[in-house]
Amino acid sequence: MPFDADVFLGAVGAGRTLEQFEKGHVIYAQGDAADSVYYILDGKIKLTVVSPTGKEAIIAILSQGDFFGEGCLNGQVLRMATSTAQEDASLATVKKSVMTSTLQAEATFSARFIEHPLKRNIRIEEDLVDQLFNSSEKRLARILLLLANFGKEGQPLEIISNISQETLAEMIGTTRSRVSFFLNKFRKLGFIDYNGSMHVHSSLLNVILHD
Repeated sequence: MPFDADVFLGAVGAGRTLEQFEKGHVIYAQGDAADSVYYILDGKIKLTVVSPTGKEAIIAILSQGDFFGEGCLNGQVLRMATSTAQEDASLATVKKSVMTSTLQAEATFSARFIEHPLKRNIRIEEDLVDQLFNSSEKRLARILLLLANFGKEGQPLEIISNISQETLAEMIGTTRSRVSFFLNKFRKLGFIDYNGSMHVHSSLLNVILHD
């Protein structure tokens, strides 16, 4: 029977567990032992790092279909970041040994997994360019589009919930007051709708494309 990656990641088995995490729950903390890879079945996960001086930075917000914690496969002994449920989430946990053997045995699964860090590296490069050359208004527009899965194959724009203005400010490197100002501007222009949760329209792309 052909190997089915979705069945493998969506079922309990040897070295594989399924877990539910409530919003705010820490899946693993920076400095914890790195011994498993995680796959997001549902929900969103925030990855943060803390500097030696105690300054915290958000490095990614991941969603359904993303892997995280894969550093353990490349010799990482301790976690380099903290992962927290941004909203209620369902995760598949795969032990390092099981993940390694499956990647070696199943070429299709290996190709699917390798696609993840490649996309993550591209995203990191884009984030760096964004920080260096774009205004905070454009950076906010880009983050909102990414969080709403704009351009993600097979996924329409969705409602963004449970993300605070403080979190958005941390992600783009500005203040909460500036985020509030731009969100109000986007709403008046019809680019977003929000009342607790937020619906992002594809027209928000105009903010990024406009010089």
